[in-house]
Formats: sequence, C-alpha cells, structure tokens
Amino acid sequence: MKRIISLLLLVLLMHRPAYSAQILIPMDDTQTNHLKAYGIAYWVLQGGIEINWLLNYRGGSFMFPQSQRFETEMKLRGVSYTVVSEAQAGQIVNEILDPQVNEDVVKLEKVPKICVYSPKDKRPWDDAVTLALTYAEIPYDVIYDEEILQGKLNLYDWLHLHHEDFTGQYGKFYAMYRNAPWYQEQQRSMESMAHKLGFAKVSQMKLAVAKSIKEFVAGGGFLFTMCSGTDTYDIALSAEGLDICESMYDGDGTTPDYNSKLDYSKTFAFRDYKLSTNPLEYRFSNIDVTTTRRVPRDEDVFTLFDFSAKWDPVPTMLCQNHMQVIKGFMGQTTAFNKNMIKPDVVIMGENKAANEAKYIHGDFGKGTWTFYGGHDPEDYQHLVGDPPTDLNLHPNSPGYRLILNNVLFPAAKKKKQKT
Repeated sequence: MKRIISLLLLVLLMHRPAYSAQILIPMDDTQTNHLKAYGIAYWVLQGGIEINWLLNYRGGSFMFPQSQRFETEMKLRGVSYTVVSEAQAGQIVNEILDPQVNEDVVKLEKVPKICVYSPKDKRPWDDAVTLALTYAEIPYDVIYDEEILQGKLNLYDWLHLHHEDFTGQYGKFYAMYRNAPWYQEQQRSMESMAHKLGFAKVSQMKLAVAKSIKEFVAGGGFLFTMCSGTDTYDIALSAEGLDICESMYDGDGTTPDYNSKLDYSKTFAFRDYKLSTNPLEYRFSNIDVTTTRRVPRDEDVFTLFDFSAKWDPVPTMLCQNHMQVIKGFMGQTTAFNKNMIKPDVVIMGENKAANEAKYIHGDFGKGTWTFYGGHDPEDYQHLVGDPPTDLNLHPNSPGYRLILNNVLFPAAKKKKQKT
C-alpha cells in the first residue's frame, strides 16, 4: 500500500506546474535575433508546452514557463529573453487584456506540420520561406505534384508555394532562357511527370494540383504563397477548361479570346484581370504591377495595417512586427494591383500611393490563405542565378518576420474575426 501511495505522490508531483516563473521573449527592437525566436517558439511547442503570443506587446512577444533547458537553448541560438516572476507575468497579461489597450493574448497550442511545394531538381533561384525555416530551425517536408495528387497534403497543416507557375508556361522564361540547360531540364521533367500521372499537358497537371490545394484549404488547411505562386495559382483556377498556353509551351494553340472566358468565381483573391497574350512577355497578367509601377527604389515601402488585436486577432497575428513600414522588394510578381482584388479580401500591407497591395489574406471553407508579393525580403531584385540570401546578415528582418508569423499561425487557438 505504501508503495502505491508513493507512486501516486510521484505522479502528482510530475504533473504539477514545474515553474512559476515565465520566460518572456521580447520581439521589439531589443531582440537580437527575431527570426530564430520563432524557431524557439516552435521548438517549445514541440515539447508540449503552450505559449502565450502577446499580440502587439513589445512587437508580438512570446511567453511560456521558465525552464533551464529553454534558457540554455535560447543562449545557444542567440535569442534575447528575460525571466519574469509569476506575479510579473500576471501583471503583463492583465495590462494586455485591458479593453482600452490594443493588445491581446493568443495561446499557441499545436505544433503545425509544415510542407513546402518545391521541385526535386534545383532551380537557379532561392526560396525565402525555406531559407527562413532553415535559419529558424523549423522542420519541414518537401512535396511536389506527385505527392499532392496522391493525397499526401492531408498529412500537413501548412503549405507553402513560392516561385511557381500553375499555368503550364514554365515561368514564362522562354524568351530569355529557352536555351539554358536548367530551363530545358525543367520542361522535360515536368512533361515526364505529367505523362506519368496521366495528363496530356503540364497545364492540366498543374490545374489538378491547384484544385487539390483548394480542397486542402477548404478542409481547414493553411496556405501561404509568395511571388508568382500567388497570381498564377488564381489564374490556373480561373482558366479551367481553357487553353492559355501558346505552342512553345504545350505544342498547340490557345482557346480563342480566352480572356473573355475566365471564371473569377473560382479564385481566392483576384477578379477582373486580363492575361498577357504575349508568350514572350515575362508577365502573366495585370494582377502584377512589376512592369507598370513607378516607385523609385528608395521610396519602395509598404505599410502594415494596424488591426484591432481584440477584434481582429487573425490579421493581427499575421502582422506582428517591430516595424510598421517595411522596405519593398521585387519578384516576378512584386505586388498586386488593388483594382484586381476581391472586396472580401483583407489587405494587410500596402503601398497606398501606388495603389498596390503587398500582403493579403482571406478565408476559404474551413481554412485560410495568405499571399505575399515579391521574391526575397532582403534581396531587392533577386535575379536568376543570384546566390541565396544569408540570413545571418539579416536576423532582425521585418520582411522575413511576416513569413514566420504565418508559420506559427496554425498553432494558435483561433478567435473569430469580428470585423
């Protein structure tokens, strides 16, 4: 009997809160490494520990129970933190919950399982999201067309698309790079995969992938996409049943007057756009503003909207930052013409003077999607063949922080958006 009682006491002791003190990771200008702080948050969640995400408090700080193991790991990764007493932590939370203060507390509870949509062969450009995940030490899997069409998206919570072309035009690189070995190999491998999976054309395979991703979001998945993975995704959905690829891409001609036949009801974000009918133009449609904008580089910025943390927690989470005005950066799809954005889409970051949106968000079914224009937040004009960005040189990048906000977003216990 004594042995049983002793075992029960041991179990009770093991399940008592181990720490009354809390670790506070500030995310304001005092933080030495914002990007690795997200990795710490993910790592703590992996251990089954809940985290309080303090929205708008010191740049969107994190707070969780103190542990010497946690402190050691933060020192190893170069992340700034302070230890606060239980009373101090309670005071911080009470201040945040004051109805007059535009701050709130969101619990991070679940470790999101992350996948990145990327080809197996190497392309001559980097991917800002995989750079961010690797630097922050957040694990992810790489999947591509075959895995998605096999239904493997259901194994994940969060999917990223980057410099991708869902229209079947191979990124519209034909004019400049059709003789480059990497371009020819890209076309060969995609055509081979399409035929393997039972499609006559790459555009048909990419449409099937896009529709599978749409089902993933409808079922509760989180989609985050950048650069040409944004507009080409919607274009592919709207062009279902049409041939928008000229002969150099798929061996035959296009559907006559296809621009008048696009179905915008199938898209997530955009409407009323027209596709480029020039197969040699490095542009997909007038959604993108790259070739039409008149914004000098030294004035190229976008501003994050200041949402109400207590009333609009979702966009507030996605906009956590230590800077509200962020330097712009280009891509094949740099930013979005606001005239082409559906009225129910939430614009989270914009250059109002230029009438362009940089960072947008919406719901579909049980899930959500976020589109972020541009290729690399710390490389203003990342060109084909340029080396990858070294994030050791940019540990406090506000542009990269927006990516990592999206990574942690699925971990949050959601509150309904009220406006």
